[in-house]
Amino acid sequence: MIIRYERNGKVKHGWMVEADHKVRVIEGDIYKVQTAKPIMTGLELALDEVTLKAPSAPSKVVCIGINYRDHASEMDSTLPKEPLMFLKPSTTVVGPGEPIVYPKQTQNLHYEGELAVVIKKEAKQVKAEDADDYILGFTCAIDVTARDLQMSDGQWTRAKGFDTFCPLGPAIAAKVDYQNLQIVTRVNGEVRQDANTSQMVFSVPQLIEAVSAVMTLLPGDVILTGTPSGVGELKPGDEISVTIEEIGTLSTRVVMAE
Repeated sequence: MIIRYERNGKVKHGWMVEADHKVRVIEGDIYKVQTAKPIMTGLELALDEVTLKAPSAPSKVVCIGINYRDHASEMDSTLPKEPLMFLKPSTTVVGPGEPIVYPKQTQNLHYEGELAVVIKKEAKQVKAEDADDYILGFTCAIDVTARDLQMSDGQWTRAKGFDTFCPLGPAIAAKVDYQNLQIVTRVNGEVRQDANTSQMVFSVPQLIEAVSAVMTLLPGDVILTGTPSGVGELKPGDEISVTIEEIGTLSTRVVMAE
């Protein structure tokens, strides 16, 4: 699986070998631009020698709302007739273990565990049947939401856009059966969400077609595919994790803004 890590002040991509607790160093561009195709160097590092970062550094995070039927019910919403899109700025993105900061502007912070798609190459006007050609892989995500601001503002930019509101990681799984993955969110060890990606209203290929018809997706951009039922409140001090089979577990905690 592909990771992005920091070591000695430098950030690089690598290939994580979990069984050996090793990282194989990659030089060059993992998105395979013509000028610098990635090279597996043969150099290996111990996993505990590096600090995991968010596995992608996107120009934008495109999110999909109300994409699980049971979540629509719990939010008292009707199912959309086409994908409901909103954006998170790139500054929301943090990596594994980097804390979610609870802003002073909200009194009701919520988690939403999600499957995230990482885009491999520029994607514009992509048809669903061709979508797999544009996917680098998949990772875990938490769409953090200031629910009271979402309701009071009437649109979602502020509620979804605070710094640290999009943890991603721990790695990008290049080949998974994305239409049949179990996704489990835990808060302080207690299961809060337990669902399968087969329950999505709009599939991953349909989402890529819909999003790329509106905006050009760039290499490294991320699509969050929606959350199942079981969303709920976070408090300072809470530990939260999202586990998706074939990908891994993204874990972090909540801290109060200073």
